[in-house]
Amino acid sequence: MSEPAVLAGAEPFSATGGPHGVLVVHGFTGCPQSMRGLAQAFAVAGFAVELPLLPGHGTTIDDMQSTTWTDWSGCVEVVYNELASRCEKIVVAGLSMGGTLAVWLAAHHPEIAGVVAINAAIDPPAESFRQMMRQLLADGHTTMPAVGNDVADPAAHELAYDATPLNPLLSLCEAGDGLYPKLANVHCPVIVMNSPQDHVVPPVSSDILASRVSGPVERVTLERSYHVATLDNDKEEIEARAVDFALKVTSF
Repeated sequence: MSEPAVLAGAEPFSATGGPHGVLVVHGFTGCPQSMRGLAQAFAVAGFAVELPLLPGHGTTIDDMQSTTWTDWSGCVEVVYNELASRCEKIVVAGLSMGGTLAVWLAAHHPEIAGVVAINAAIDPPAESFRQMMRQLLADGHTTMPAVGNDVADPAAHELAYDATPLNPLLSLCEAGDGLYPKLANVHCPVIVMNSPQDHVVPPVSSDILASRVSGPVERVTLERSYHVATLDNDKEEIEARAVDFALKVTSF
């Protein structure tokens, strides 16, 4: 069976460079388009860069319905291992669920040099929210309203699905339950960037991340951006701060 066609703009990004590398990870229902500018900034700074398209993303929402956290985490694990095989040190950067995956990798790979977490989804949603999703599924629904394209800049647009698949979202919630007690296993430096006006991931997620990891933490507040801050009014600051952080942590 042929592979589903990837939407224009949703293609993965890869850049040679070195000796150090950066793995960049996009968010839930999004695609590499939201992180391409950041990935390119790392490449310009001389890093080897990999920005994969996560399974079920960047094609049609029907393709995402059968995917789970196991698929997404398995994808970043494969890409990380490939990048690590040709680079001395690796930084992992992610937006939203991409931030969750970046932190998950760091919790399992103590050799990771640093994490860039942008509006990362860390705090597991309340049971009442999950029960609402289960009731929607029981009533025959497979999606709920979209979470993509939360940007303040009217000229910006995230290439994301126009609805949120319920079963994959429940899988992400369950993965958050498993990651929460492992945050203390993250001993590398972490730069936590968050938008106070985030309408997708409550800003408390960034506070929890900053308070529970074991490594040194740097905080950056993105006052002018909503959830998809990498496409929003603070994108230049994100790129500059993330590159500076990666250069610093890979110089140790």
